[in-house]
Amino acid sequence: MSKDQMAALISLIADSLEANETTVKTKNLKELKKNVHKLTEVSALENGLKSAIARYLVRGAALDLGIVPASIHDLYVARGKGEVPSDFTVPAINLRVLPFDAARAVFRAAMPMDVGALIFEIARSEIGYTHQCPAEFATNILSAAIVEDYQGYVFLQGDHFQISPSRYANDAINEVKAVKDLTKEAIQAGFYNIDVDTSTLVDLNKATVPEQQKVNIQLSAEITAYIRSFEPAGVTISVGGEIGEVGGYNSNEEELRAYMDGFNSKLDEIAPGKPGLSKISIQTGTSHGGVVLPDGSIAEVKVDFESLMRLSQVARDEYGMGGAVQHGASTLPQDAFGKFVEAEACEVHLATNFQNIFFDQAPKDLKKEIYAYLEKNHAQERKPEMTVDQFYYKSRKRALGPFKKQIWALPAGLKEDITKTWEDTFQQLFISLGVANTKKYIDEYISAPKHLPSLNSYLAIINGKTKDEDASDLAD
Repeated sequence: MSKDQMAALISLIADSLEANETTVKTKNLKELKKNVHKLTEVSALENGLKSAIARYLVRGAALDLGIVPASIHDLYVARGKGEVPSDFTVPAINLRVLPFDAARAVFRAAMPMDVGALIFEIARSEIGYTHQCPAEFATNILSAAIVEDYQGYVFLQGDHFQISPSRYANDAINEVKAVKDLTKEAIQAGFYNIDVDTSTLVDLNKATVPEQQKVNIQLSAEITAYIRSFEPAGVTISVGGEIGEVGGYNSNEEELRAYMDGFNSKLDEIAPGKPGLSKISIQTGTSHGGVVLPDGSIAEVKVDFESLMRLSQVARDEYGMGGAVQHGASTLPQDAFGKFVEAEACEVHLATNFQNIFFDQAPKDLKKEIYAYLEKNHAQERKPEMTVDQFYYKSRKRALGPFKKQIWALPAGLKEDITKTWEDTFQQLFISLGVANTKKYIDEYISAPKHLPSLNSYLAIINGKTKDEDASDLAD
């Protein structure tokens, strides 16, 4: 059956590939570039066998063309040693909507500027409400790279692979297992960068900072050891930890030291000799999605750049990491992004503004349908003090999965308009974050094998375990 389905999918792309259960080769690049979006659409909109085979074919074709999933670990370690300057901040871009088209815009913006330090990511929460499992997300990115003639390393990242505090309270063992299962699933799909987020379990009611961070330390070390136990040969996965939940109070130096000392000690105990973290996420005043005013606009946020710089320096100088990571920043004013570079942040996570650009240009009829859906299915998320505009702004991301087919079917001309806005936005971000001409650092410090999992490994995880899970208490 799988052979018949594979033959049918190869026919769909004008026989531009030849493939079996362990190998994929490009026969006609021109036809592949023209038709690979069809495999991407099958991956996104079909279920079962066809979607799994489409993902396998795209992964194999990408590898054959020199598009290779990789870990950014060694670049961050080199930055921690002072071998790479701290004058750029790596953008980690979450693509929730039209991810294939958005990724094409990213590559179009990045390639002329020689941007190499660039991450594509998706959070556990986003996997849930966009109905986009790791293998599907990877397929979108790799297909976009094929179409845009990109060659080189692609950094795919699991963002906020987070413990749900409510589910942990009810069933700690199975909630930790769920994060481990998702992590393994993502790594099999080519995600060689994982942000482990157990900061939701920090208990500020404890008397001392080490006690507050104790569960966070233990679980993040446990999950890191799990990652190290099955990472592919030749790959050291970049693992990030987190000490403060975004949207809470600002992180401080005492917390960073307590967490890192505890983490390193625990990891050495359970996985002696294994590499630790490459970066640390902190809270400096932002919130995911921004703070929404009654009219639906975003409030101005004051970021503690002084703390960001100090904690980045401690992370590098004392713990050998690339530095501190800033979450929840995409809705900040354009002139704020250069300040992340000045504060020596090693990475900044960007998501909501790209989603906002889509909704700003989406057809009115589609938005009307989406808002009706939200009123019917997510009314419980509207707090008493929320205006209608605030409710729609905060909840509309939850419609991206249920309306995925309608969004994929939008007219080509409209998609071009949206992606042009995205491309312009990415260009400005890359300039502000100083990542132009960073490909030289990637070429010097990064290497990765061309690892193609067998077709059977794709068939084993057809739709992903977390694709439709409740993400209401998880961060983006």
